Amino acid sequence: MDTQDPQDLPQNEQSSDARPVLEGPDIARVLTRIAHEIVERAKGADDVVLLGIPTRGVFLAQRLAAKLAEITGRKIPVGSLDITMYRDDLRMHPPRALARTEIPGDGIDGRLVVLVDDVLFSGRTIRAALDALNDIGRPRAVQLAVLVDRGHRELPIRADYVGKNLPTSLRETVKVQLAEEDGRDTVLLGAKRTAQQ
Repeated sequence: MDTQDPQDLPQNEQSSDARPVLEGPDIARVLTRIAHEIVERAKGADDVVLLGIPTRGVFLAQRLAAKLAEITGRKIPVGSLDITMYRDDLRMHPPRALARTEIPGDGIDGRLVVLVDDVLFSGRTIRAALDALNDIGRPRAVQLAVLVDRGHRELPIRADYVGKNLPTSLRETVKVQLAEEDGRDTVLLGAKRTAQQ
């Protein structure tokens, strides 16, 4: 996740007055579209491996794998890629728990790896994911699928598949909630609270 989870922020920095910009049916629809785009660009998705970035990227990758299986009639390998130890902000934040890296049995060498995340923001999470991937194997190619691209890139990274482009200001927060983790599917946009508010 490329934006800080509001649950990880101090109470005085959490978003207020958040409004939904995507609801459950919207999220299902954009994941179906992304799955079709992957099949089209990969010419059938024969060698596609999906790797979700914890936490919500993993759930999105699993949902995409199910949709790809519906379209292609084949089971699509899906796993997770923990990027915690590859982050460039480890010294700036409190220690965080390690998530799991699970690579499908056939590995990633020579495969088309699609990284899946919920929000693309500065690009630093994806840079960390590319570093982590480099330590695991050598894919034929790497692509990126995100549910929301909120802009404000700090690195030359772009998504190949985007559910929704959501122009934001740096004074706003984007919070993705998924049923597997949060009990509901929604994307919320809100104003970031400051200590003065």
